[in-house]
Amino acid sequence: MKILYVSTISNTINAFLIPHIELLIKQGHEVDIACNLVQEISPELLELGCKVHKIEFQRSPFKKDNYMAYQKIKALALFGGYDLVHTHTPVASFLTRLACRNITKVKVLYTAHGFHFYKGAPLKNWLIYYPIEKLAARWTDGLLTMNEEDFKIANKMKLRKANAVYKVNGVGIDLRKFAPQTPEKKKELRKEYGYTDDDFILMYAAELNYNKHQDLLINAVKLVRNKLPQIKLLLVGSGSLAEQYMKRVKKLNLEKNVQFLGYRDDIANLLLISDLAVSSSRREGLPVNVMEAMATGLPLMVTDCRGNRDLVSDGENGYVVGIDDALGFARMIEKLYHSAKLRQSFAEKSLNLVKVYSLDKVKEEMKEIYAHYL
Repeated sequence: MKILYVSTISNTINAFLIPHIELLIKQGHEVDIACNLVQEISPELLELGCKVHKIEFQRSPFKKDNYMAYQKIKALALFGGYDLVHTHTPVASFLTRLACRNITKVKVLYTAHGFHFYKGAPLKNWLIYYPIEKLAARWTDGLLTMNEEDFKIANKMKLRKANAVYKVNGVGIDLRKFAPQTPEKKKELRKEYGYTDDDFILMYAAELNYNKHQDLLINAVKLVRNKLPQIKLLLVGSGSLAEQYMKRVKKLNLEKNVQFLGYRDDIANLLLISDLAVSSSRREGLPVNVMEAMATGLPLMVTDCRGNRDLVSDGENGYVVGIDDALGFARMIEKLYHSAKLRQSFAEKSLNLVKVYSLDKVKEEMKEIYAHYL
């Protein structure tokens, strides 16, 4: 059968969806891709024979370019000969489902990587995105969610088909790429990267933006720095608030304690040198960075948001603190610093819990779901 994968931007395809597309191609299906080409589509997909359609979707639903994107995706759906369209990300997914709503020969799946409306979200998110998702659900044959909160909300929506809301364990993490931490490897890599055995290293790999909320971590480091002068917070990634966060670190005299590493392709090694993985997000779907830390066997400190709390059980494999609770974050950092036994207990539980989120498990889930539509 012929399948079209749709995403607002190409980055989502490259970062999360290559194994899913490979799965379909290995089953004998033909898969094309439609998205805005912010970055070039992975050569891996081109070698598999995927045809790429450039559709100028914009991440803001109010951009004029989205009207032209709607026209293009409608023409593609009408004349492309597709049996199934699997769409991702809010804006592209709404426009695609709107375009496909009267094309009876095309079945439509939608994966919600995290609804923009959620418990604690700004009112405008509920006013804008909830009605859009509720309306578009009527044009959807199957809706895939990744966390418990989204799953419950989606089940209240009316889809084309009954009992067509699914909960999957994220996009899947390749456990072969993340080796469990050992004292020997940690020591070896720390020497290579210029850190000492006495450093207490926290790591967060995420875009530097409002949603990822790195200022909470900076404030927490400020609160513990005098008691734990050897603390190091590694912020991996780039983003719109990078300059603002760097200025704050300088203002607080934390240059020796907070390091901005920018984009890195050695995440697995950076996790291996760390003592603790942290996440300060305001909103998540099912965060891959947290799963990668779990697969490395790290204890976790995360904020109490959807997605984070699906992966971290407070007091079991880490701690969950309030989204704006810098003091609570600081206290838990100090507690974990002083208890190697507690860190080890959390680490062992993370290694066990992450197994259900493995890429192999998720691919099996996707096979079962696709079987209903192909």
